[in-house]
Parts: sequence; C-alpha cells; structure tokens
Amino acid sequence: MIQRVQSIYLFLAALAIFALFLFPLVHNVYVDNKPTTIMVTGTYQDVNGVQTHIDHFVALTAVTGVAAFIPLLIIFLYKNRKMQVTLCYSAMLLVIGYSFWIAQAAKAVVGDITLQPSNYGIGMFLCPLAIVFLLLAIRGIHNDERLLKSANRLR
Repeated sequence: MIQRVQSIYLFLAALAIFALFLFPLVHNVYVDNKPTTIMVTGTYQDVNGVQTHIDHFVALTAVTGVAAFIPLLIIFLYKNRKMQVTLCYSAMLLVIGYSFWIAQAAKAVVGDITLQPSNYGIGMFLCPLAIVFLLLAIRGIHNDERLLKSANRLR
C-alpha cells in the first residue's frame, strides 16, 4: 500500500538524491588559484566575486535525475513486493556506482590537490543517506511480507 512506512523511506531516498542538485559535493577548493565548487551539474569558479559555471556534467546530471526517479517509481509497485525488493537492491547498486562516479568526477576536477574534511559539501553525504533509506525500505517491505503471510496462516 502507498501509505506504508517503506513509501516514506523510498520518498526520502529520492529526496536525498534530488538534493544533490542543490548542495555542493566539494566547495572552496583552489584550482588554478580560484575558489572552485563542484556540484553534480558541473564546476563553478569564483570569477570577480561571481560564481561562474565553467564545466558541465551532462551525463552525471542525467543519471542523477534517473537515480532519483527510481525510488519514486518503486513506491507505486506496492502490489508486487518481490519486484519492489529487487528494484530497491538494483537502486542501491546504482547509487553505489553513481557515488563512485561522483568521486571520480570530483577527483578529475581537483587533480592532485588533497581535499580537507572542510572541503566536503553536504552532497558527499547524500548518497550514503539514500542507501540507508533504501535499506530501511527493504526492511519495511519484508515486514509487510511477513505480516501478510501470518494473516494468511490465520485464515
């Protein structure tokens, strides 16, 4: 059913991934002696006090949208719990691979510069948060399955 707790967890997972559009992955890193911010949409540099979009990550932006849409799609597959669980595991694998892709894109921009913990943005922590929400959704789906099996035994 749509009003179950796993629907909330799936919605929060989608929201965490959509939040990558708002929050930077890495900020205040000096590349070519200019403060640089890296987001999933691209690289922004501070030029004369104005944030300028200097590099676009088109594929990364598109995959972000797809990765965020999948948990929303899973919510409406509530009649087929096995498919929900399978798609949740697939979404987790997608998010894990996607986070490695994000890390490689950020590393390509920064190059040999060592990042300090103060340079990490909120965006670096949103993918693991989405994975936690997907795991909680899987647990909720399994609890529903157990509840239905116990109700079927009583009939």
